[in-house]
Amino acid sequence: MKLSNGMGSIYKLSGKRRKPWRAVKTTGWVIDADGERVKQNRVTIGYYHSKEEAFQALMNYNADPYDIKANTITFSELYNKWSERYFETLSNPSSIRTVKAAYKYCAPLYNMRFKDIRVSHLEGTIHDADVGASTKGRMKSLFNMLYKYALKHEIVTVDYARLCDSVKQTEPLRKPQPFSDEEIEILWKNVNTVQFVDMILIGIYSGWRPQELAILKTADIDLEAQTMLGGMKTAAGKNRIVPIHPLIFPLVCKRYNSENEFLFNDDNCPQGSGGALTYDKYRGRFAKVMNRLKMDHRPHETRHTFITLGKEADMDEYILKMIVGHSISDITEKVYTHRKIEQLHTEIQKIHNDKIPKNMTLLTA
Repeated sequence: MKLSNGMGSIYKLSGKRRKPWRAVKTTGWVIDADGERVKQNRVTIGYYHSKEEAFQALMNYNADPYDIKANTITFSELYNKWSERYFETLSNPSSIRTVKAAYKYCAPLYNMRFKDIRVSHLEGTIHDADVGASTKGRMKSLFNMLYKYALKHEIVTVDYARLCDSVKQTEPLRKPQPFSDEEIEILWKNVNTVQFVDMILIGIYSGWRPQELAILKTADIDLEAQTMLGGMKTAAGKNRIVPIHPLIFPLVCKRYNSENEFLFNDDNCPQGSGGALTYDKYRGRFAKVMNRLKMDHRPHETRHTFITLGKEADMDEYILKMIVGHSISDITEKVYTHRKIEQLHTEIQKIHNDKIPKNMTLLTA
């Protein structure tokens, strides 16, 4: 098979070899003093069992060129090449910041040739990092992704990240504490006077993760159908429909502005220019409310509260999982059962709350 100019070459090496087929790519020419081409510079992409494998590798390289100088590429160089592609697949900026934060603590590996790195280097870097178990776990995840990339491009032949000991998660300082009925009543009493309380209540009655709630797009809010579309993190969590509970519908209406890209715009962005809240800003606003109302909760505990309320109200187990984005292991339920929007509304409305102060007027749009 003759390849087009510039695509590279495939040929079979002589003798008995385990991988006799070689794929090569021209990277340039050595020019003599008279300006004539005298030597072709070529690099080997890899060696393969069959001509078809070599051809596919050559096509993959031409579609997505990578640095094939496996003998010299460093940890830092590999990270830069991998992250350039990987970050394009992430829709949430906070996910990118999480990866960058983990990479920040890998400085001892930056200038090492990737092929020289061993398990002891990986484990030592994690052990010596002056961070908590959560960040160390993300460092281990980063190593896993980098080695998968390196194996794909034949920069290494052994996945040392897989051999690296997993990070032992420390016991949390405390277990998640759902908001009590009394605390929910206090939130409702202050919803019209304390800034950001409405967002906390929307989280309590919808089950969104804080990061998901912060980036809800106005275009994905259907006031007529009373639904929200969003989600992230897992396959089950992405692009899921969450019914708007009647108690928080007025709060959503008040926040809704078709000129804004997000339901909760960053206050530092000009009106109408969009701008999603970062998780850090969400957490900061959440903390201000907790301090103001003398409560002790963390952002994710709104989600725990919703799940607790749902179970206490005997919500359908599978619909509750659908709303919060948990995976469903039951094959029949997961594949063959199609829940209607009306069912989602019916189930979420099983959550009642008689702690809303009587005669309280909820502000609407």
